[in-house]
This record gives sequence, C-alpha cells and structure tokens, in this order.
Amino acid sequence: MTRVPPSNPIRLPLLALAAAFVAVACGGGGGSQTVKPARTVIQNKGSDTMVNVAQVWAEEYRKVAPDVEVEVSGGGSGVGIAALMRGAVDVANASRDLKPAEAEQAQKYTGKKPVGFTVGFDALAVYVHEDNPLSEITLEQLTDLYAEGGKTTRWSELGVKIPGVSDDTIVRVSRQSSSGTYEFFREHALGNRDFRMGSRDLNGSKEVVELVGGTLTAIGYSGMGYATPAVKTVRVTSKPGSPSVAPTVAAVHDKTYPLARSLHLYTLGEPQGAVKQYIDWILSDAGQKVVEDSGYVPVPPDQRAKP
Repeated sequence: MTRVPPSNPIRLPLLALAAAFVAVACGGGGGSQTVKPARTVIQNKGSDTMVNVAQVWAEEYRKVAPDVEVEVSGGGSGVGIAALMRGAVDVANASRDLKPAEAEQAQKYTGKKPVGFTVGFDALAVYVHEDNPLSEITLEQLTDLYAEGGKTTRWSELGVKIPGVSDDTIVRVSRQSSSGTYEFFREHALGNRDFRMGSRDLNGSKEVVELVGGTLTAIGYSGMGYATPAVKTVRVTSKPGSPSVAPTVAAVHDKTYPLARSLHLYTLGEPQGAVKQYIDWILSDAGQKVVEDSGYVPVPPDQRAKP
C-alpha cells in the first residue's frame, strides 16, 4: 500500500493560529467586543475640610468624563501638600495657603513650582452643643481658651451656665497639627500663639462636630459645611465692642466674618491634560454648584481664574 504524505505538515497549525488571531481581533465566540480605552486616574489628597466636596466633585465629574477616575483621600492639608511635594499626587487640596518653604521644597524635589487655584470659600465656624446658651465669643476669649498660657477653663468664667451639668469644665475640641484648619485657627484666632495642652485633637472636621454635638460642655472649630442639628454656630467678634458676625455666605463674601478663608487646589506646575480639564470643570458653574450644595461659598464668576 502506498502511503500519501501530507502536502505541508505545518500548514494546518499555521492556519489554526491565524484563525485564532482573527477570532481575538473580532471578539471571538461570534460576539462583538470593543476595546475599552485606558482609564485615566487623578490622585487627589489633602484637606479634611474639603474631602466631602472633593468626593462629590469626583462623582459628578465621572458623569462628564466616564474615562477619568478621581481618587480622593484626606489626611489634612499638610499631608496633601507633602504628597504633592514628593510628586506622589496630581492635586493637593488645602484649606490654607501654601507656605513659601513648601513651595521651595517642592521645586527642589520635583523641579516644578506649585500652582494654586482658589476653588471656594469657607467660614471656620465655632461650634457648641445645641443646648449651650452661648451666642457669641470674641477672638480674645478664644485665645484665652485655646492658646498656651490661657486661663479660661470653665463655662462660668465666660458667664455661661450649662443646663443639667454639675461640672462645667470646658471640653476643648481641636484638630491634629497636620490640618490646614488647625494652622488657620492658630494664625487667625490665636494670633500665631501655640495651642495649650489638654484639648481633644481629632483627625477630621466631621469628627469635631460630632463630638461637640454629643458633649454639652464642649466647644470646637470646623468648616461651616459640617454643621448639624446637634450643634449651633457661635457669632464671632474680632475685638471687644465690635459687632459679632455669624458664619454666613454673605459674611464670607463681604469679609466681615473674622475667620473666613479660601479653599485651594495645588498642582506641580501648570496643570495639563486631564488634570487641567478637571480643574476647569471645578471652576465651571457645575463644579461651583457642588461647592454651594456642600455648604461652602462658591467663587464669583469674575474671580474664577482658570489654568
């Protein structure tokens, strides 16, 4: 019997391999598949005051740019700025101004100069329990309460009687030292004096308000956007004899509230590409509506300097 040799022993495997490539390219299995574009991730870190509004920005922006994911984390303004100085994040949130030394270090480590954008305004509110009869306080009283060398320790020393308590010792609630809120309060309420020991120093703005809301004898400071029914804000007087002012949108705009401040985003150098588009959107009407809805004060349209 004569055996018929195969005409090309490697032809069949090559055809099978080619068919496999065609199947992959066409989606295989008879179904149609489209190759999804790569996802762009923007790393955003910093201010706990801004973390809530930053998370809403990220969620709303995903509807506008589905292929861009903004990963938001807090830790405090100082933490975000430190990460930016190392080039570890794309955007740092800060509820205080960047310090000259931080800008110098960022340029030294990365070769780029930080660029800042004002994206909203906040009133650093002084909070007490809703049942506390205190209605106003002076910056001098806040200094004597919180600053090193201060003498005030009891509500009775402020002329306040707390209902239903036998011990009226004031529970001072503060923030951790890496917080921009801590830095701002130290500079503008305490005149750059150091904090006295014995306060309860918390990591987040929300936690400050929650502790004050659950403690009759507590006082604390936090962003105006964190107010709840369990607390009330106290009117602040810049000096004895001056009118006391509540932390309102109008008082922030006309700069009559003594503890009004700006909210910032910082990037290394002028932002480019997806980061630039994101900051442009934050400064748009849609992004500024998120600021307003979050309890903060949006930037007036004529002041929205874009990158």
